[in-house]
Amino acid sequence: MLELDQFLQALDQADALDQIQQLIVDLRDYCQVDHIVYHWVSADGEQYGFGTYDPRWAQRYSDRDYLRVDPVIIGCFQRFDPVDWKKLDWSSKAARAFRKDAIAHGVGNQGFSIPIRGPNGQRALLTASHNTDDVTWEEFMETHQRNWILIAHYLNQKALQLEKSRTPEPMRTLSPREVDALTYLGMGYSRGQVADLLNISEHTLRAYIESARFKLGALNTTHAVARAISEGLIVVGGAARAAAGGWPGRGEPGNL
Repeated sequence: MLELDQFLQALDQADALDQIQQLIVDLRDYCQVDHIVYHWVSADGEQYGFGTYDPRWAQRYSDRDYLRVDPVIIGCFQRFDPVDWKKLDWSSKAARAFRKDAIAHGVGNQGFSIPIRGPNGQRALLTASHNTDDVTWEEFMETHQRNWILIAHYLNQKALQLEKSRTPEPMRTLSPREVDALTYLGMGYSRGQVADLLNISEHTLRAYIESARFKLGALNTTHAVARAISEGLIVVGGAARAAAGGWPGRGEPGNL
């Protein structure tokens, strides 16, 4: 297997996807893990990537629309730093069922992913997964994490170069009402509470949320809020809560 500099040089010189696929296989073998996968989700929800997962799992993932419940995808859209799968939220019934199915299809019980931020709000991730114990996996992450961050961004740059037709268009500007809606949802208020605060019906609120989601190229409301925060379109925190007046007497914030 190539050293890091040689790997990056080979990646830079690649001019076809099959060459990148072979480099991914080489990287997997060198790192001695079960799988390495590059995963790009376009603004319209189309998935693109390459890696070493069993094709049957990739097809099953698509057929069952696991993209919408996968804690790895959801977690990486909300973070900038490398994500250890153990630290994600697997508490929901859908997430637990997904994890069980993934392990049954050879994905592995351990994993970490590098979130990638590309141009015009593009999102992708580079993932390594393996079936091993916690101590061994923590040692692996400590050894490889820095190089993986570099590899992830070089890989994404090459993918953008080879797949120019998939490069996302610049995001549209959110309206003031859309900003308000996503801000309060990001603060943890329920839809009913947000509609009450904005003095609109929940039906109208839903229209604002769907419009914002479309403009942001988001898969769901949580993804829309995460993208709006990461792009600096909304601010969620003490200043936003103060602007809301603390919403006295309305109870604790609810869920999205």
